[in-house]
Amino acid sequence: MWDAVIIGGGHNGLVCANYLAMAGKTVKVLERRGVVGGAAVTEEFHPGFRNSVAAYTVSLLNPKVIEDLELHAHGLEIVHRKVNNFWPIEGDDFLAFVVGSEKLKAEIARFSSQDADALDRYFRDTGMAADLIRDFLLETPPNVGGGIKDIFKAAKFGIRLRKLSIEDQRIVLDIFTKSVSDFLDFYFENEFVKGAFAFDGIVGNYADTQTPGSAYVLMHHAFGEVNGERGVWGHAIGGMGSITQAMAKSARAKGVDIQTDAAVAKVLVRDGQAYGVELSSGERIEANVVASNLNPSLLYNELLDSTELPEDFARRIKHYKNGSGTFRMNLALDKLPKFSCIEKQDRATEDHLTGGIIIGATCDYIDQAYRDSRQFGWSKAPIVEMLIPSTLDATLAPQGQHVASLFCQQFDPDLDWDTHRETVADLIIEQVEKVAPGFSDSVVGRQLMSPLDLERTFGLTRGDIMHGNMSLDQMFSSRPMLGFGNYRSPIKGLYMCGAGTHPGGGVTGAPGHNAAREIIKDM
Repeated sequence: MWDAVIIGGGHNGLVCANYLAMAGKTVKVLERRGVVGGAAVTEEFHPGFRNSVAAYTVSLLNPKVIEDLELHAHGLEIVHRKVNNFWPIEGDDFLAFVVGSEKLKAEIARFSSQDADALDRYFRDTGMAADLIRDFLLETPPNVGGGIKDIFKAAKFGIRLRKLSIEDQRIVLDIFTKSVSDFLDFYFENEFVKGAFAFDGIVGNYADTQTPGSAYVLMHHAFGEVNGERGVWGHAIGGMGSITQAMAKSARAKGVDIQTDAAVAKVLVRDGQAYGVELSSGERIEANVVASNLNPSLLYNELLDSTELPEDFARRIKHYKNGSGTFRMNLALDKLPKFSCIEKQDRATEDHLTGGIIIGATCDYIDQAYRDSRQFGWSKAPIVEMLIPSTLDATLAPQGQHVASLFCQQFDPDLDWDTHRETVADLIIEQVEKVAPGFSDSVVGRQLMSPLDLERTFGLTRGDIMHGNMSLDQMFSSRPMLGFGNYRSPIKGLYMCGAGTHPGGGVTGAPGHNAAREIIKDM
């Protein structure tokens, strides 16, 4: 019998396993696929071309997790993008989020001197909120109905908020309740500047910029850091799989047993207590504790019988909200794309191609894409974020050739994707062709990941890269449900350690870290 068995070898499951092993527990990780890593994996998708298949960039991975698991010692190397992002706009111009505050001010001043002047206040306000969120990332939220301990914990969080000035409290309230468009209106006037900042409010969020709560999604993408530097994005050499492979090496060094090709069919429950799992092969593995790294919808609606759950819980978890409207593509290219705006602007260099290249320059563009998706299933003018990681990492493609990640937003998760996958992929490439003539001819191989493919391959329900909507009713103490926001479940001995718990999606490692702490307390 194991002390703990973990369902799902994604990054949070591996983090949880590491911390449990560090506490002296015997741990077994079960992964359905033939490789660990969940959505953070690197695979060859075309002969000679490798890329991060789903998750594709680094910033949110928690520094404490990196240090505690000694990931750098186990092979992890992260490099910075030389430019964070740039947005091609009409007339062969572009707006770039260059690294360095003064350089960024000068870039934004080209579009609006008022917006350039507002940058300091914007970064001061969002930095304050990001610091507050960082303080909560590695803490267990107070659990409603949890008793005196959680009352004191809630009071402690309240004290932190009361220490803020009244205006800072207003800003925090704005971030958690307002749309990203309304929030940005406090600071900026130019449509391209607002559109650039608004993009992070709809990443993995099937909504438009007018949707209340989308300001928090922007903030969720803003609290990260790379190699100790905040506000930058990075690339893991070897792709995102190098992160999870380093985590797996760290876990095995601590005695964790990792079994691949081991799909869990159900959680074993006796007298209200989880005591192990049964694999699809029929094999049973018993443990004192079971921790699930799966989307809560998968755990409770597919691996458990509803009769094993409280009636109210079972009813509500069936309506847990999933669906991020994401379409992923990986492309093998025989040459580096040439963007018209880069070629025709003297201030541009190839450094710009190390960042995210985002097609979708204004809030109006983003909102129209969403409206199209709700009406037709996909946008006539898709939102595309292209990353060319081979500009930073020569290990991914043959010399002189490149790989591109296309991370595309606003696609109906419920569309018949087996029918429409190729059509939509062609449309996305055509959209890139408009700003990078000759791009379509450079594509020698492609891998398509519709919302349905993301669900089939990685267990991302309705293609939800966050393991559930990051809406106010599914955050903090309410993630995944009020009363079970502390990584525990209605079944004794069954825990949650995935992104369907606080603080949510992204390759952070925080849910796995926090869940392990609660499991160790209970054990």
